[in-house]
Amino acid sequence: MTDASSGANTNNAASTSNAEVQIQIPAGPSKAEAPAPPAGAPSKSSGAKNWRWWLMVSVDVFFLVAGQTSATLLARYYYHQGGSSKWVSTFVQTAGFPILFLGLFCVPKQPSGSSGGGSDTPVAKLVVIYIVLGLVIAADDMMYASGLKYLPVSTYSLICASQLSFNVVFGYVLNSQKLTGLILNAVVLLTLSDALLGANHDETEDISGVSRRNYLMGFVLTLGASGTYSLILCLMQLTFENVIKKHTFTAVLNMQIYTALVATVASIIGLFASGEWRTVRGEMDTFQSGQFSYFMTLLWTAVSWQITSVGVVGLVFEVSSLFSNVISTVALPIVPLFAVLIFHDKMDGIKVIAMLIAIWGFVSYLMQHYIDDKKARKASASADGGS
Repeated sequence: MTDASSGANTNNAASTSNAEVQIQIPAGPSKAEAPAPPAGAPSKSSGAKNWRWWLMVSVDVFFLVAGQTSATLLARYYYHQGGSSKWVSTFVQTAGFPILFLGLFCVPKQPSGSSGGGSDTPVAKLVVIYIVLGLVIAADDMMYASGLKYLPVSTYSLICASQLSFNVVFGYVLNSQKLTGLILNAVVLLTLSDALLGANHDETEDISGVSRRNYLMGFVLTLGASGTYSLILCLMQLTFENVIKKHTFTAVLNMQIYTALVATVASIIGLFASGEWRTVRGEMDTFQSGQFSYFMTLLWTAVSWQITSVGVVGLVFEVSSLFSNVISTVALPIVPLFAVLIFHDKMDGIKVIAMLIAIWGFVSYLMQHYIDDKKARKASASADGGS
């Protein structure tokens, strides 16, 4: 999920919006007098500030990739050792959100009017937005949890690459993103990769007791979860642009915390409404590696998803939500390798080809991001020379 927690999903691009494909959040009138910084980088800063920006981005990337990889493997380990509750797996994707309050305590409060523009948003409107997004995140987490229950980790991770394709569609419709040849190439390649996995009839042998019907269900749910995750990022982008209108780390953290709170409450309600709470005690007793391992698995899964959230939030704040989404796919080649070593997933020819095609699509997407960034830098340099 997660995290939205899940997930998903911030810089001013007013001067170069026609050349960029990124989902970005305006930085407010305080930056209106100067050219917009490319892809989140400071436009006029000292060497020390530039170094600090690159350090923060590097740390955020590490948190996102490491957290997402460990959370996915731990979630699969939960099922591998005898866990069966999809609602418990959904719950842990957002239940660690109180950790994010540490970020709020560490960020110094800004005086009113210095937060990057925009008037204070009515509390009632924010509450409605947080509730709606939180419920969508809960549904997304449920689909991810169900997909991971029925699919090998390697297959699950490769299907998740389709979130980039969905991001293009929703970004075009909701955020007026520009479609280019490289972007369309990435969409076609990622779609082809998913089609190969969906047509692989031998995958059910990777998980004993999973029927072909459940495998297809897991495939469809994971695909739907990837699309929903991209939709969440675009909706959050619209919220920041049109409702919150603030470019502060506190605003981004509030979005993450309160939507995760709603998603956690929704998953608890689902756990009791479905009756799965009655099986939790039996899960603990029959967990193959013991009760202590059961608690540690759930605990560190929750912590890992929140580490992922910190990376996602940091990249959204420092760069853009699209860049955060792109970086999350970097873990795609990593997770299948660990899955083969830990869970002995079968890495057959079709899966290898699907992974290579997905990487090709990812590189195409990244190339477009690089080209847009290069154009933005040239435009910014020209504006600086003219002024």
